[in-house]
Parts: sequence; structure tokens; C-alpha cells
Amino acid sequence: MTPRTSLRLRLLLAGAAAVLVALGLAGLGLAVLFERHVERRALAELSLHLDQVIAGLDRAADGALIQARPPADPRFAHPLSGLYWQLESGGRRLRSRSLWDTDLSLPRDDLQDGQVHEHRLAGPGGVDLLVLERSVTLPRRLGAARARAAVAMDRADIRAATVAFSADMLPFLGVLAVALIGAMTAQTRVGLRPLAAVRARLGAIRAGTATRLGTDVPDEVRALAAEVDALLAAREADVVRARARAGDLAHGLKTPLQVLTGDVDRLRAAGQDALADEVAEVAAAMRRHVDRELARARLARSHWGDATARIDARARPARVVRGLLAVLRRTPAGARLTWHEDLPEDLAARLDPDDCTEALGNLLDNAARHAVAAVTVTARRDGAWVEISVRDDGPGIPPGRLSEVLRRGARLDSAGVGRGLGLAIVQDIAEAWDGTLDLENADPGLRARLRVPAAAPAADVVPPSLSATA
Repeated sequence: MTPRTSLRLRLLLAGAAAVLVALGLAGLGLAVLFERHVERRALAELSLHLDQVIAGLDRAADGALIQARPPADPRFAHPLSGLYWQLESGGRRLRSRSLWDTDLSLPRDDLQDGQVHEHRLAGPGGVDLLVLERSVTLPRRLGAARARAAVAMDRADIRAATVAFSADMLPFLGVLAVALIGAMTAQTRVGLRPLAAVRARLGAIRAGTATRLGTDVPDEVRALAAEVDALLAAREADVVRARARAGDLAHGLKTPLQVLTGDVDRLRAAGQDALADEVAEVAAAMRRHVDRELARARLARSHWGDATARIDARARPARVVRGLLAVLRRTPAGARLTWHEDLPEDLAARLDPDDCTEALGNLLDNAARHAVAAVTVTARRDGAWVEISVRDDGPGIPPGRLSEVLRRGARLDSAGVGRGLGLAIVQDIAEAWDGTLDLENADPGLRARLRVPAAAPAADVVPPSLSATA
């Protein structure tokens, strides 16, 4: 199963990719939002430090401006700690001990009194700094001069906090991804479940237990179901018409074949045996094809003509075999044999009664022609199947030629009276009803095993073809 052939896998892969991309973008967005939040908190902290820097100014005895009360944060006293302050007024520059012997290279701003600017500058050692700058007018006791104060923080702390937040967030994103993919998988299964029902209906149509998909399907596939139903109806009509024409053609050839048979008798009476043999051989070949088409035409009408009747079809092998044996025992080939039968009366197969008669009639006739003394017919229920076995005690078939027998018109006994179509017709009937026909040597004899779907026991169904002979 590949994404190219599986709609479910394609949806799952596309959904999983969408979930991962969405969560990746969400994680990136949350990291950016967290960084901005931390930066705002840092700016608030810098604003507080800036107020402390300005509030701590005083004058020395010589009138010079000094920082009498430096900010309380101890990082200002440690060299290159990542937290710095600087103040410029009247050509004099004061700075925190943390700056050591460097200055903050503030841009040339035209700040109004009390105005605050934010900057991102390079600091000591080339580090990236977040700078908050304010311009103030000092009070008269400090000389009433303009002062430019700035406080800076290393942005590495902000980035470290963002990285730590992202690392803490990843497991939760992973759990969320698993939960979302699991929910999407369940949603896909629920969403595609009606398609499984449609597939089951198609299987039922193929098995002969349903005739149409119907309209009880999701809106998205209703048009497809309607097209499939229309196609099924058109195929049924086409096959029925084609088989009807084949049947008409076969029936039309029956009369000329009867004429040829009469001509053969007249030729033999006239002493033209060689010519009579040639005409008889041609007529026999034509009759084989006519009989084959007649059987297939009837089988097609049974298979396609009435789908509801196909679904409800039931045949009782015991009844069918009993009726057939009543006829075979009156024939020269059947009268010389001992017939053994073991078929439960309540055993029912999902098979048209006429098709059942045709199939078992050919199997019994074939066994009667090749048996030495006895033929055994048994039937049993095997799960969802009915298995009917016909075994003779004849010479059997060479193992290498078993597959040849079921080929159209094949005959291993060219001197016999059969036309080589009986077993092939049985195979056609088995396949039409989703069953199988198997042949195997039974030592002695040949066993033909017909398997067809089983049906629940129902009212007795007697084939019309046997009602007059049973």
C-alpha cells in the first residue's frame, strides 16, 4: 500500500504533515511571543534602573556631578556583568563599574525632555545590548543642566530564556502532535468507513447477494454509486440481449443440422460412407457449438436476467440427484451400474434449480459413461459452501491431462459418443455462481468435486425440468 494507491494513507500523510507544520509554526510563534514578552519585562526593569540612576545623582564638594546612590542591583558593580548604566551631562560622563573601561556608543538622538528611546547596540566585547535611553533636565541644585542617561542589558539573557522556554515547550508540542495525529487517524477511519461499506456492497454484487449499490451512500460518492448502478443495469441488458441473440442463432441452426443428419443417412444408404462420415463429423462439430451456446445462453439469462431471483436461488442437491437418477437408471449406460448416494435432504445450495440440474446431469452422465460397475454421489456442508462429489470406478484420467478435460470441446475418448462439452458446461455454471469444479483421480476412477455457495434451508424448490420425470 502506497500513497499513490491508498486514499487512507494519502490522507494520513497529508494530515500528519499539516499537523507537524502547524505545530512547528505555532512553536516558532510562541517562541517569538515569549521573547517579546521577556523583552518587555526587561525594558520595564531597565526603566526602573534608569530611574534609580537619575535619582542617585548629587554634587560633590567641588561642584562636580557624582553618582551618590548607585542602583541597588549588584551586577552594576561587577565588570562585564551584562548590566550597565551611563550618564552624560555638561561634558562629564559617569558610568557603572560593570562597563570597566568602555563606554556605551549611543546614537546621536534629538530627545525631548523626559523622552525615552530604545536601542540595540554593540556593547563591551561586541555583545548585543538592549539599551533604554532618556533625556532629562536636572534640578537646580544639580545645575539645571541637560543629562542623557542610559541603561543597557545583554540580550544574551533574553535569548537564553527564549531557548529554555522552547526546550520546555518541545515535549508538550510532541505530545500534542501525537494526540492530533491520533485524532486525525480516527477521523479518517470514521470518514472513510462509508467507502468500506460501498466496497462490501460491490463484493456482495459480485458474489450475487446484492444487485445494486443503491442510494444509501454518502453524498460525496452518491453520483459514483449511481453511475456504477447504471453501468450494471446496462451490462445486464447488453449481456441478456447478446445471449438471446446467441440462443436465437443456435436455435436457428438446429433445423439445418437436422437436415444434415438426414443427408448423412441418405448418403450411407447410397453407399457413400466416406462422404457421409465427413458430413457427420462437420455436423457433430456444429452441434457441439450449438449445444454449448444454448447452455451458455440459458446460464446467462439465469445469471443476469433476474438479479433478485439469483439472490434468492436455492436448489436441493438431494432432490435434483434423485430425479436425475430416476432417468439415468432407465438408460443402457445407467442400468448396468450400481448407484450409491449420500445427500442430506435439508442441504440447500445457492444455485438456480435448472443450473443445478444441468451441472449434476452432466457430471452423472460423464460418470455413467466411464464407470465400470458403480458411481457414488455425496454432498456435505463445508462452512459457507456446499460440496457435491461424483465418483466413478472407471480408468480415470492420466494426471498430465486432467487440465485438458475442462477445456472447451476437449475429449480424451474420441471414439465415444460424448461431445466433450459436459464438464466445460459444469465449470461455466460453477463459475457463474462463484463456485469451482475440481477433478482428481480417485484410484480407481475419477472424482468430480463441485463447490457452490450454501443457502439457508428454505421451502423445497423442484426444477421444472425434473417435475415431470421425478
